[in-house]
Amino acid sequence: MEFTYQLQTLGQSVKRSDGVFIPFALDNTDYQVFKADLAKGVELQNAEGTAMTAEQITAFLGTLP
Repeated sequence: MEFTYQLQTLGQSVKRSDGVFIPFALDNTDYQVFKADLAKGVELQNAEGTAMTAEQITAFLGTLP
């Protein structure tokens, strides 16, 4: 199953399309899957629900722990 993700307003977590909230924590396996999915090109929406471009996603990945 391929998920999509939406950033949350405070920027410290993401909501997966199945309703699961994933904190940005290095020891969280869902967080590791999230980062791998982004690298594969899955959809990421900003906090307002607008799909981010590939360039925006790449820049965002560079800011993550």
